[in-house]
Amino acid sequence: MAYFKDEAELREIIGMLYDRVKIDPAIAPRIRDGKIIVQFRYTDPVGIVTINAAAPPTQPNAFYDVLWGENERIKPDVAMSMKADVAHQFWHGKVNLMAALTRRQIVAKGPIPKILKLLPAVEPVYAIYPQMLREIGRVDLIIA
Repeated sequence: MAYFKDEAELREIIGMLYDRVKIDPAIAPRIRDGKIIVQFRYTDPVGIVTINAAAPPTQPNAFYDVLWGENERIKPDVAMSMKADVAHQFWHGKVNLMAALTRRQIVAKGPIPKILKLLPAVEPVYAIYPQMLREIGRVDLIIA
């Protein structure tokens, strides 16, 4: 069974997480300082989101922009494709990025070392995500 019933639910929940992180003063500056554009291409359900930490943010209170949907004007440095369920498990801290890349659960195009450098910056998100799910009443999505 998929964690997200459709693209709208994926965008609502993962989008809420990304919106929290992009304004978090302990996490977001470290991502911004990576000066990278990362695009996540999700399947089952489909969703595309781009993290643009290479340009000054245009979104209020953000350290970088989070953009949903196709955007041909922004070329990602790294594109990562995966099932939405893998992303959900990743944000719980249940997916080892290197193992997922090796098993092709995540397919990356671009310089993988740039992504690996961001891992320490995003580790605090592993605690934020389940807490956020509790706050919005979606304990059914929490992975123990």
